[in-house]
Amino acid sequence: MDLCHVPATREKGWYLALMAPNVKGPNYAWLDPSRLYCHPQGLQDCVADLLQPFQGDAVDVVAGIDAMGFILGAAAAATLRKGFLAIRKAGHLCVQTAAQPYTDYSGREKVMEVRTDAIAPGLRVLLVDQWVETGGTMRAAIELVERLGGVVAGVAAICIENSEGGKWIQERYKCSHCVPPLLQPRFDQHQ
Repeated sequence: MDLCHVPATREKGWYLALMAPNVKGPNYAWLDPSRLYCHPQGLQDCVADLLQPFQGDAVDVVAGIDAMGFILGAAAAATLRKGFLAIRKAGHLCVQTAAQPYTDYSGREKVMEVRTDAIAPGLRVLLVDQWVETGGTMRAAIELVERLGGVVAGVAAICIENSEGGKWIQERYKCSHCVPPLLQPRFDQHQ
C-alpha cells in the first residue's frame, strides 16, 4: 500500500479505490475502508467531501456511530472544530443512557446507546458513520438524537446505499456521501 501516492487530479471519490474487498467471507462487510483512513490525503479529501454540503449549516456537535463511524466522525469534528459524541453499542457506557434497539446490515438484533446528558433540546447533531447499507443502524441513531430533543443537522457516510432504509434517510434528512452517481449502482450491488 503506497501511502504517499496522490493522483495528479483528485476528483471527488478518487480515494474510494484505496478500499479493500472482503477476502474473509459472508460474515464480514463486502468492502473495508480502513486502508483509506491510513492515506493522509485520502482521509482529508474524504472528510472534506463529506462536509462540503454542510458548509455554512449550523452544527453543534458531530456524533459518530460505533465503531467505524468514530474514525470519520472524530475527523469531521476536528475539521469543523466541534465536539465529538460517541453513539455506542449497548453495554459500553458507564453513565445514564438512552437505548434504541435496531437490526444491523447483517440482520442481527442489537441495541445502541447514547449518554442522556450530551444532547440538549435543539442541539444540532451531524451523524457520521462509515457506511449506510440497510439504514437500520443510522435510523436508530436518528431516533436516539430526536428522542432526546436534538435535531439531526445531517447524515454523512462514505456510502449511503439506495436500499429501502438508505432511501428513507435520504428523503428525510440532508445527506452527504462520497460515491459518484456513476458508481452508485456498483456499490448498491456490492461489486
